[in-house]
Amino acid sequence: MGPDMAAEMARNVLVQAMILCAPLLIVACVVSVVLSLMQTLTSVQEQTLTIVPRLFAVFAVTVVTMPWLVRRLVTYTVELWSDFHRYLG
Repeated sequence: MGPDMAAEMARNVLVQAMILCAPLLIVACVVSVVLSLMQTLTSVQEQTLTIVPRLFAVFAVTVVTMPWLVRRLVTYTVELWSDFHRYLG
């Protein structure tokens, strides 16, 4: 395996990681912005008011998107193992 194949494999892994974590990060960011806006408007500065809803939102999105996440990860793994002979020799 040459340096170009290693770079290609690393790029593919990073792209898959970004695609898999994108829904969770987007929901966490949106919930954080909404809660920060609410805290600013109401002048309530309590840290637990931002952490708990964000955790629940991320957990809910994880449960909802779990079939898609697992399917995408399994598909990538099968493709990687089926093309593994290219990387060996």
